Amino acid sequence: MFSKSRINEPGPKAEVEKPKTPETPMTKPSMDFTPTAPKGKASASVLSSDLTVVGNLRTTGDIQVEGTVEGDIRAHLLTVGESATIRGEIVADDIVVNGRVIGRVRGLKVRLTSTARVEGDIIHKTIAIESGAHFEGSVQRQEDPLANGRSPGGAVRLDTPAPAADAE
Repeated sequence: MFSKSRINEPGPKAEVEKPKTPETPMTKPSMDFTPTAPKGKASASVLSSDLTVVGNLRTTGDIQVEGTVEGDIRAHLLTVGESATIRGEIVADDIVVNGRVIGRVRGLKVRLTSTARVEGDIIHKTIAIESGAHFEGSVQRQEDPLANGRSPGGAVRLDTPAPAADAE
């Protein structure tokens, strides 16, 4: 394709590179990153199987847990891997449980696969439980399960006693 004589010719080479040089720094990064990471779209954060996190996790993105988390997790999409254990409340738009969760699960869409082990209540808008999943707790459907438990907006937590006016 290229010959030695063409590479050594400064005339055409300089003319071809001159227009490209100012454009290259401006267009090259966006061209490189656009196919792999579109604006506003990032890949999931992965917590590997040898990682133990003690504390709460909060993101507007996606999380895939393969290790152990001792604390609450709030995310957009949460995937609990087969080897994962979560001890705490998980709240997400979309939750897929393949591993073990000990605590309350709140999500718009909750899916327990055949390898799931859940000990706690599930509050959902839609739920799917595959054959073989183990579940101990209660299941409650709510139109907005993500709002439940939040103090702003007058929402009432499930574990909060009813007001005295309701008791009369």
